[in-house]
Amino acid sequence: METVLICIIAGMGAGLGTGFAGMSAAVVISPMLVSFLGMNAFEAIGIALASDVLASAASAYTYGKNKNIDLKRSKSLFVSVLVFTLIGAFVAHLVPATTMGDFTVYGCVLMGINFLMKSFKDEAPKQHKEYTGIWKKLLPILCGALIGFICGFIGAGGGIMMLMLLTAVLHYELKTAVGTSVFIMTFTALFGATSHFALNGVFPDVTVLLLCISSTLFFATLGARFANKAQPKVLNRATGIVLLTLGVFMVASQYITAL
Repeated sequence: METVLICIIAGMGAGLGTGFAGMSAAVVISPMLVSFLGMNAFEAIGIALASDVLASAASAYTYGKNKNIDLKRSKSLFVSVLVFTLIGAFVAHLVPATTMGDFTVYGCVLMGINFLMKSFKDEAPKQHKEYTGIWKKLLPILCGALIGFICGFIGAGGGIMMLMLLTAVLHYELKTAVGTSVFIMTFTALFGATSHFALNGVFPDVTVLLLCISSTLFFATLGARFANKAQPKVLNRATGIVLLTLGVFMVASQYITAL
């Protein structure tokens, strides 16, 4: 029963984050599985990325129906992210599992704080530097390499970092940026999950895998429907509260266990 409850809560946090802001499900699922179920970090990251596949696809479908996906200007980003996701997954398996677990737990807390801070900032439009020439073509490739590596390494950050790149560098409108981000994350998560399972050499716990996938998919669909009608400030605040609350509980759990 405890396993079912943890997986549903993890799927809820991950799904809402994915639907609200294009966030990777691994930001929530992998640290939850590591902290409360004592799962191997590499297996947890693989399950989290597998949960991301259908959740991101469902969110992308909703954004696509609302004409909020644009891949024309982000083709090079797409390819770069996929290639470096595979590289990041390979490098991750050279790092001790306990270190990887700590990365995922504290990453959830920091991501929650980031979203909350954004929700209280002035929402007035910002003037971004207009990149031209070689930089306009090179930046998506370089940023995609960084995003893909981090996503493959710890399974997190891909969606949010892509969102920042699409809005600040390629000047996408927020909802179009989120829609494009979750579309790319569908394939990034598939590549990442497959890589982690193959490198780990052991198929993950089927019960945990199915519970995480189904709950993440359900809440991602709800989150995406809400996000397409809500204001960015509300989305940031809601995502921040969910992530920070779960993150604090996970950190507290680690300290209590240590005592």
